[in-house]
Amino acid sequence: MKKSKKKIRDGSKKSEIRERYQESDSATIEVIPADEENTIDIEKRKLKVAAYVRVSTQNDEQTSSFELQVKDFTKRINDNPNWEFAGIYSDEGISGTELSHRRGMLRLIEDAKAGKVQLILAKSIARFARNTVDCLTIVQELRDYGVGVRFDENNLCTLGTEGTMLLAILAIVAEEESRSKSFIMNWSIARRFKNGIFLTPELLGYDKDENGNLVINESEAETVKVIYYLYVNGWSTTEIADILTEYHRETKLGNTEWDASYIPGIIDNERHCGDVLAQKTYTPDFKTHKSVKNDRKLPKYRKRDHHEAIVSREVFNEAARIRASRYYSRKKHALPVLSVVEDGVLRGYVPIDRNWEGFSLEDYQSACESLGTNSSYSNFESPQNPLKGYHRVSSYFFQSKDDMYMTISDSKMRFNTACLRKFEDVEYVELLINTVNNCIALRPCTKDNPNAIHWGKLRENKWVVSSMSCRGLSKVLFGLMSWTEKGKYKFKGRFMGKGKDKLLLFELNEPMIIKEEVREYTIPDNNNSDSESVIAVEETIKIYPLSWAASFGAPILSVARGSLLTQHHYSDDWDVLRPAKVIEELNAISTEELACLMDEADKIMEGWKQNGTSGVNECGN
Repeated sequence: MKKSKKKIRDGSKKSEIRERYQESDSATIEVIPADEENTIDIEKRKLKVAAYVRVSTQNDEQTSSFELQVKDFTKRINDNPNWEFAGIYSDEGISGTELSHRRGMLRLIEDAKAGKVQLILAKSIARFARNTVDCLTIVQELRDYGVGVRFDENNLCTLGTEGTMLLAILAIVAEEESRSKSFIMNWSIARRFKNGIFLTPELLGYDKDENGNLVINESEAETVKVIYYLYVNGWSTTEIADILTEYHRETKLGNTEWDASYIPGIIDNERHCGDVLAQKTYTPDFKTHKSVKNDRKLPKYRKRDHHEAIVSREVFNEAARIRASRYYSRKKHALPVLSVVEDGVLRGYVPIDRNWEGFSLEDYQSACESLGTNSSYSNFESPQNPLKGYHRVSSYFFQSKDDMYMTISDSKMRFNTACLRKFEDVEYVELLINTVNNCIALRPCTKDNPNAIHWGKLRENKWVVSSMSCRGLSKVLFGLMSWTEKGKYKFKGRFMGKGKDKLLLFELNEPMIIKEEVREYTIPDNNNSDSESVIAVEETIKIYPLSWAASFGAPILSVARGSLLTQHHYSDDWDVLRPAKVIEELNAISTEELACLMDEADKIMEGWKQNGTSGVNECGN
């Protein structure tokens, strides 16, 4: 009954609205037209008029265009008796794709806001701004202050209501034109590189001949050699910069004051070893013109032995290895070397610097496999069927405070206090890896060991542990085990000891993975049974290996025999602290060669001193 009355009322109201519109008389309404500002009005109005001129390059043709625009705009403004000349604002040799670089445009906007300019003349939208957002933002900002922009190419003035809409369309077209030109330019450069036609910028150590080819500048080449030879022998960039400043050596620009930031750019340039690598950077956004490192997003083009080298490729590669590890600091050796333990319980294990990123996974695999696959263990099978009726379980399901764990997450590693307690008074340990057995080993070491890890401190008779960076180790492990970088990887350790020999082993094959995940849950609405809502909850979850699915409750005899109950015994001398032997063939430069490079650097610098280029010699200090 109530619903039918409501329908009657709604129908009556609609009828009243229809009758009201039918009875209205538009003839009695006086319409006062808007005062639309068109091109003719602009020409006749008293205005302070300025012009904006921009060309993107400084070549001869663009310079001619720039001068013609300035001359034309100046004449037009001065010839109009209603206009007051407010100046020419310009940006010469500046790209139009980013406003922050255009000082002339920024100054024009500020003067317009201050009332010094009321109308701006521009040749085209493309000359005014190729970025749609910038163009519309500028125009709207100027309109708010009563300032208009007139574009000659389209006979368009932004003070009109139709002008703003048309401007938005034309600005999009201009931006697309800029995008197209950027694509064509990048395409052309890529084809040049592919055909072996490379750019030859100014470079320390080289001059250009009449054909644009790189030829060695002997004096500058000495500076380049000293930089490389000192760097691979462990000198820091700051120390090298101080030495070059002391000897008044000149940069490519002729400066004699060296900054440490100059050195990496010289070391990283492959042209010093005779090669060319093109497209190391690229510009992903044509609007900003900001270049970024090319991490395989686009092809790179390499030409070996393109020109005469200043340093050998071996020296260049060793310098690159040091540069590859940002966290590497000068230690016992000039740079880490690949070595392997030849005998003892750790036979086949390779010491690893936790932060050194200069060696690849393949380098470590070659080092581990250099001794062959012979095992130092003797195997003893357990008696037949001793555990009939028993089931196999994983030790991860039954944890205790005495369990030893190593955790790796976000390029950081951590050992729990149980590990430190097992080693008792050991404060420094060395990390070793075996890529054949997929195993990590820790053994005691001294503080001066180049790979020493300070894994904890003893405070008030209690061990205190902390996280430590392990960029080098993470890089190897994630490649070796094909893990993803998200998540925390937890490994259970196994302690081995014989007398004073102590060892911790962490098998990598079956880690427990802890991840933070956002899960969505559907919650029914208490007030409405037909309604429900979805909430997101961040949870910490543990992920176990697939192989564990049958490891709890599976009959022990159903598991592969011969490996499950095998015990590994080492009957020979454990020799845990046996030094690893350097594998010369896997290291590009031997310690003897490094010493020779250092001697050559000393001779070059002695020559600088004798020639009077040393600040020490001149000052008598």
